[in-house]
Amino acid sequence: MVLVWATVIAGVLGLAFGSFLNVCISRWPEEKSVLKPRSYCSSCERTLAWWENIPLLSWLVLRGRCRTCQASIGWRHPLVELAVGGLWAFSVWQMLSQTPQQDLASLSYIDLANGFARLVFIWLLVGLAAMDAENLWLPDRLIFPGIVLGFLLVVARAALETYYYNGPDFDWWRHRTGTEVAFWFLAVVISGGVLAAIRFLYKLVRNKEGIGFGDVKLMAMLGGWLGAPWIGYPFLKIALLALGVGVIAAATYALILLANPAVRASPEAWAEKKLPLGTFLCIGGIISGFWGAPIVAAYMNWAGF
Repeated sequence: MVLVWATVIAGVLGLAFGSFLNVCISRWPEEKSVLKPRSYCSSCERTLAWWENIPLLSWLVLRGRCRTCQASIGWRHPLVELAVGGLWAFSVWQMLSQTPQQDLASLSYIDLANGFARLVFIWLLVGLAAMDAENLWLPDRLIFPGIVLGFLLVVARAALETYYYNGPDFDWWRHRTGTEVAFWFLAVVISGGVLAAIRFLYKLVRNKEGIGFGDVKLMAMLGGWLGAPWIGYPFLKIALLALGVGVIAAATYALILLANPAVRASPEAWAEKKLPLGTFLCIGGIISGFWGAPIVAAYMNWAGF
């Protein structure tokens, strides 16, 4: 019963945080505050009533349109709310279902720290994915805090584990945390460096930008979260899996676009079309965060390593 209620509560909270994320996605590109004024229709500028701000339900009741001017409310709003709510619910369900009693009491402080961190990670990636898909922009105000939070998580986890297994008098920094911080730093540099090298080579060969620097910073953030030792799996493999999944997803999307006769009819326009690589890297990061370890293990076993 606790498993069900915890999953439902996580989903509802995810919808609420997804709604706030929509405000950020709508206002940040225009350099507007996300706190003031209250939510309003971007077409007629009418301040929304409280019942028009209920995540997902309001969009369904209003049938995706403003009740005053009938302007369309885009699909991005319910999709972002559903993504955060659904992924938060699944994350909590997955975490609790792996415990013997399937309740919060059976979780250690380390498990709780990891669970909370995953919720933050999901929120950041959904926001970055939507922002890049809509505006071809990966804002530093999400990426840099994401990198810092990844660093703080490494330190906190190492300190908690050292305290748990060795007691409060153990020199936790010298014996554990210093090493993990060094690995975290390498994961950030190598993950971002791989994409930076690809970006440099593309520009060298084609004499124009092919990958934005925002994608490089995003990959560095993914390296800090997925490639660091705190996830309990070999260094960097899951971060590189996220890159691989993102590139394959982007290539698949490009092939689908290319299959459109209207796109093929204008090769010049196709050549100049920009794809939101960051969106696909975020998808790769979410997939790797949930299933990276078994995917990598299955591949290593198949490859005979």
